[in-house]
Amino acid sequence: MDTRETKKKEIEKICDIQTALAILGGKWTFLIIYTLLDGKKRFKELERSVTGINTRMLVKELKSLEEHKILIREAFATVPPTVEYSLTEKGKDLKTTIKNLHQWTEDWLAIDGSK
Repeated sequence: MDTRETKKKEIEKICDIQTALAILGGKWTFLIIYTLLDGKKRFKELERSVTGINTRMLVKELKSLEEHKILIREAFATVPPTVEYSLTEKGKDLKTTIKNLHQWTEDWLAIDGSK
C-alpha cells in the first residue's frame, strides 16, 4: 500500500470518529441512551432519570437522537398527550460501547486515585 492510500485510510478513520462525536458528543447523549437501555420511558421519566438536565436541553437532545435514528418517539392521542421514547436497534447497539466506557472509567479512576 502506498503512502497516499495509507493517508487516505487514516483520514477516513478520523472522519468516522468525528461523525460519531457529532452524533453522540452531546453532554447528555450517553446518559439518555443509558437510561433507555432499560426500555421505554416517558418524557418525565427521562427528565427525572437524567439528573441535572433541563427540559429544553432534553427536548433538543431527544430530537437530535431521533433525527439520527438512535431512538423512536411514540406519541399517543391522550389527554394530556403521552409520549414514549425507546431505542432503535442502532441505539441498542451502543450498549457494549457504553458498558466499555463505564468500565474504562472505573478502571482508570481507581488507578488515578480520582475516585
